[in-house]
Amino acid sequence: MYLGLGIDTGGTYTDSIIMDISAGTVIDSNKSLTTHSNLIKGIKNSIEGLDESYLKDIEFVSVSTTLATNTTLEGKGHPAGLILIGHSITGALSTDHVLSIKGGHDADGNVIEDLDDLGLVEDFVMENKDKVSAFAVSSYFGVRNPEHEIIVKDLIGDLSDKPVVCGHELSMSLGAYERAVTALLNAQLIPVTDQFIRSILSVMKKKGIDADLMMMKCDGSLVRIEDALKKPVESIFSGPAASLVGASHLAGIKTCLTMDVGGTSTDVSIISNGIPETSESGAKVGNWKTMVKAIKMHTSALGGDSHVWVQRSVFMGPNRVIPLCLAAFNHPELIDKLAETDKPNVRHMNDIIQPATFFVRSGLDLYGMNNVALSSNEKEVLDVLGDEPLSLSDISIKLSEHPLMFSSIIGSLVKKKYVNQIGFTPTDALHVLRDDTRWNSQASHMGAQLLGDYVGMGKGSFCSHVKEQVVKNMSLNIVSFFQDDVKKSDIEKMIDFSSPLTFKVNQPVVLVGGPVKAYLNDLNNMIDADIIVPEHHEVGNAVGALLGDVIHRTDVLVRGAGAGSNQYAVFSETGREVFDEYTDAVDHGLELSKMLIVEHMAGYGLDMDKVNYDLSRHDMGNGFGANLETRLFATGIGNPRR
Repeated sequence: MYLGLGIDTGGTYTDSIIMDISAGTVIDSNKSLTTHSNLIKGIKNSIEGLDESYLKDIEFVSVSTTLATNTTLEGKGHPAGLILIGHSITGALSTDHVLSIKGGHDADGNVIEDLDDLGLVEDFVMENKDKVSAFAVSSYFGVRNPEHEIIVKDLIGDLSDKPVVCGHELSMSLGAYERAVTALLNAQLIPVTDQFIRSILSVMKKKGIDADLMMMKCDGSLVRIEDALKKPVESIFSGPAASLVGASHLAGIKTCLTMDVGGTSTDVSIISNGIPETSESGAKVGNWKTMVKAIKMHTSALGGDSHVWVQRSVFMGPNRVIPLCLAAFNHPELIDKLAETDKPNVRHMNDIIQPATFFVRSGLDLYGMNNVALSSNEKEVLDVLGDEPLSLSDISIKLSEHPLMFSSIIGSLVKKKYVNQIGFTPTDALHVLRDDTRWNSQASHMGAQLLGDYVGMGKGSFCSHVKEQVVKNMSLNIVSFFQDDVKKSDIEKMIDFSSPLTFKVNQPVVLVGGPVKAYLNDLNNMIDADIIVPEHHEVGNAVGALLGDVIHRTDVLVRGAGAGSNQYAVFSETGREVFDEYTDAVDHGLELSKMLIVEHMAGYGLDMDKVNYDLSRHDMGNGFGANLETRLFATGIGNPRR
């Protein structure tokens, strides 16, 4: 047997499996709650539920996670500073710490403006280095010449010990805004990924697991753990990519659509002939369009732990909360609190001010993993919270203030991860409907009654409505995946249990994720497809994490070096090189493409005779002079397992 350990840390659960990789069979599996305040605890609990006699023989470990995806969807990335060179951005950015300076290059890699504002960079870094967790640098046409990005990165390194990431290190595609967003998100995710990786390594050491450790990227490939830490944005769809590979394996189907229903999101992706389909454009997460090469996937911020809240109607998400049933399982006193809770005026209600919502310290600050600055008002509110759930009324009494005076502060503390919110979720609805019985159903019943009263529904009909909305969202995601050119809102109008229309999907649909069995019958009533829930579906991500390949893709461009020049430039991830002859430039590009694949695979101990190498060449232009242009795309695929 060749034993492998697969671990997937999601927003709600951490899954672990032991596989005999040589036979492709799951030997043992376990699920444990993800402990966001101390990831080591959740990972340790998950592994401890496995048959310990196998651990000493583990030879290969690979992990996947939805932490980066969930962090981005919920807008909870750590603060980061962004330095733009040669341009500014008027579009939305996920930080207020932004500096724009002179510099940058043109499309041919020639300097547009000298980099003369390094004094401003120094002032910016000194002012913000204690406010941010990392820095991102993105220069105008930095992919054609990264020299200005590198200069600024080196300067930041001299002034601060915070990580620095450059746009050219993450993508060779054009698009100043998208490249800046990608670099910024990467910087914001570095602390999250660092905590995750350190937790995995710590548990492996404690359990005596001496094995290679790898991580799944968002394109369904595996990467060394040290590279994953430098480019955490590439793990942004790590969990869904793993579920895609795992679902295909568990169902025994090489071509299928996969739907992964997690705690925070629902993801749809596709695999063809055993190879995950990647998107031609960059990965899009929530409102953020990146330049990260990822599996072709649609994701929505609706999962088993999405917050269900009411005002004059029922709302779901986008924030993830701790389900009432789970919170009451760990804190039985929550039942009495639900019985005594105040009912807020509907005019004051939002996703924070709810009759069935409670708050508890996350513990994250206690572990030194959150260095986000707090205002005096935030500290005052945080100080009254502890390890036991408190309602808004409880907090109001402790602060001697009306909830309206501090509800926005609570919301800010939740966003900054200092506080966890407890509330009603689709998981609670399943507990009321008896589709799920893992936790404390009494809390779910009480929460459903409280919320249902506001919208004129009994607790049963309220929960049926919530379940129906989840199924409609699942159906919408499946149909819209194949209909990119049709607005989701238009498709949504046609998806209804009472609609005479049924959408037929010609490819098998494989469902993975803990709660999917509960939705199977209703989904079959809305979608005409071969819908499969395979054995071990609840740990599909952990299975997929073990079965990915090492995949490296390169993109080399050969074109004229600029107006009035008789030379030709070669643009690649290594930078810009200039040649006098077009044929020499192309020959160098061909050699460089293979060399980059060889060097990458060598880092994994893979000789080229064990790698599937493919090169495609695209010649453009009219065949002479400056109009000549050649694009070289190379791909190497190797199996990191013996």
